[in-house]
Amino acid sequence: MSNDSKIVNIETMIETLGKQAKAAAKALSCATTEQKNKALTVAAGALRQNMPALLEANAKDVLSVKQAGKADSFIDRLELTPERIEGMAVALEDIAKLDDPVGRVLAKFDRPNGLKITRVSTPIGVIGMIYESRPNVGADAGALCLKSGNTVILRGGSESLNSTRIIVECMATGLRAADLPATCIQLVDTDDRAAVTALLRCADYVDLVIPRGGRGLVELVRNEAQVPTLLHLDGNNHIYVDKDADLAKALSIIKNAKLRRTGVCGATESLVIDKTIATEFLPLLVNTLDNCEVRGDLAAQACDSRINTATDADWDTEYLDAIISVKVVEGLEEALSFIDIHSSKHTDAIITENDETAEVFLRSIDSAIVMHNASTQFADGGEFGMGAEIGIATGKIHARGPVGLEQLTIFKYRVAGQGQIRA
Repeated sequence: MSNDSKIVNIETMIETLGKQAKAAAKALSCATTEQKNKALTVAAGALRQNMPALLEANAKDVLSVKQAGKADSFIDRLELTPERIEGMAVALEDIAKLDDPVGRVLAKFDRPNGLKITRVSTPIGVIGMIYESRPNVGADAGALCLKSGNTVILRGGSESLNSTRIIVECMATGLRAADLPATCIQLVDTDDRAAVTALLRCADYVDLVIPRGGRGLVELVRNEAQVPTLLHLDGNNHIYVDKDADLAKALSIIKNAKLRRTGVCGATESLVIDKTIATEFLPLLVNTLDNCEVRGDLAAQACDSRINTATDADWDTEYLDAIISVKVVEGLEEALSFIDIHSSKHTDAIITENDETAEVFLRSIDSAIVMHNASTQFADGGEFGMGAEIGIATGKIHARGPVGLEQLTIFKYRVAGQGQIRA
């Protein structure tokens, strides 16, 4: 098959998925909360029932990436275990328990001419979800879109295709049980990267594209998208350890923020340390971060010989690995300036017992999530009480931070009159 024919076939496939999603969206817009919740709970049961098949499919995906020499952190994001599958099922059940975001009255006001105007939350429509490697994202995205009344076209990473097929079929089982179209949740069932571009250009049928992945994916979306996008940038997250920090608390927080799971977007990648505590703190930090490479500037290296030299590239790197960079600063103002330059605007935190300093930091740092005395690994929709999330939005339009049910709705105005006409 020629390349031109191949491209045409992929474009036709995406157009077909788009048409089916658009048609399913009309049915879903009239679905009851009970139907949506039934679909989710049955899908959760299907995940448990099909756990052996899902583990077998995932083992094929994992073997493939191991043979390709992928990093351990990448494999960790891809690999499913019985515990992780159970977590996926529980997340679906938790989403079913949440309030239905569709039809909420957001505002009401009466006009002098007697018109009654109501602003009501509504689904966005058809969502294209593009993500890398983590198969559980397919379940989370499908569930959140379903509960918020949106249909979704999933384009997962090619590395997780075998796993995602099983997950989508489990979701379809739930949809059929609730008398909803199985096409509410669809899979782009190809590993051809041309499908990503085709989805980004499917403006006739797709209302919003959400990319969840590294900087390369986000830049592709920026360059190719002809539909609106809700960007999820990489997590080059910082923790600033202030001169008034409780050092024991800081060590505990940083160890969790860096090493609990190095491959998640909420992991801390860079530390900013106040100069007045660096000599005391950094040797303790290196001792605490077992099997984690610490790269620092000259001031940090002067505090502990085990700290390797950081290059300029380190300050802008999302490692997703057991590596962390350290910058020593003169105080709060320099810390704010450094973070402003190098942060990806995902999640940044301060550790301090000085509430006034913390308030300045929280007001000044222009990131989607800012934290005080807490691990950046709490940057997660589930931890925010959203049941799950479709990503962490780092832009400033429509939604920011964890994107859960509420963020997957928009609104419309309903206007009720008694025959008014405009002069």
